[in-house]
Amino acid sequence: MSLLVIDRETVHALLPMGECIDLMREAMVALSTGKTKQTLRQIIPLEAGAAFGVMPGAAAQVFGAKVLSVYPGNFALGIQSHQGFVALFDPADGAPVAMLHAGEITAIRTAAASAAATRVLARQDAHRLAILGYGEQAHTHARAMALVRPLSGIVLWGRSRERAAVLARRLEDELSLPVRLADSVRDAVAEADIVCAVSAAPEPILEGAWVAPGAHINLVGSSTAATREADDALVARGRLFADHREGVLRQGGEVIHAIAAGLVGEDHVLGEIGEVMAGSLDGRRADDEVTIYKSLGAIVQDLFSGWHVYRRALAEGRGFAASF
Repeated sequence: MSLLVIDRETVHALLPMGECIDLMREAMVALSTGKTKQTLRQIIPLEAGAAFGVMPGAAAQVFGAKVLSVYPGNFALGIQSHQGFVALFDPADGAPVAMLHAGEITAIRTAAASAAATRVLARQDAHRLAILGYGEQAHTHARAMALVRPLSGIVLWGRSRERAAVLARRLEDELSLPVRLADSVRDAVAEADIVCAVSAAPEPILEGAWVAPGAHINLVGSSTAATREADDALVARGRLFADHREGVLRQGGEVIHAIAAGLVGEDHVLGEIGEVMAGSLDGRRADDEVTIYKSLGAIVQDLFSGWHVYRRALAEGRGFAASF
């Protein structure tokens, strides 16, 4: 039995952001039209804020699972926080066919999914981007947003101004856009048309009163029921869509907290972003509405990304074949 092992560099080369944004649209439509199967993410908390997770699922062309650890402290060491692998199986005979670098797939597909959501929810004239955070997802989200809206500039906020400045210089070089460092979250989002919250903050850093009318918000950094980047007021104010509705209602900290506070009910999660993409659910209805995409990550995103990379690697003779 032959298994193709695909490393980080090969994933990066074979999964360009622009292609992944289109893949994420396909993936989310497939999820929301019942063409995929998945369970809720299984997460085991570890020491010092780390976690171990398993995400199984199936699509028409492939089934498999992502198995990974999340170590937030790795960022300070220059190591990816998400480490593990995506295992792919061929539904024709059930054989495992590939293992791919999960950290790189996650880095790309998470930002690409936010960009796909932004493409259908943000105002057409949106051009001012605010990013809350300075880690890997801040970098990939800036790259992704620049592909779906003609950005005029970026405002960046992070707890460490020094680390934020490093990312700002990198983004200016890569995107040829001006990047301003904000003194506060309020300053960062005051005039933003698009806000990407990718800070991994355990408690709210973004308040609804600070967000400008007509803004689109991608809530990405909080991925557990016990953590949240935005306050209840923002959740209640926004027209909110989930990547996976059941997952967000069970594991989305911002939504769970706002429901427990009695400010909204479960019906405040209007549906899934895949329904908007498929045309079965209205997205933005007016230029002054605040729209929110709550992302937890869905295994279908990894499966579509992984299968794309696997097929390209086979065609180009890349990856490392292993027999067992």
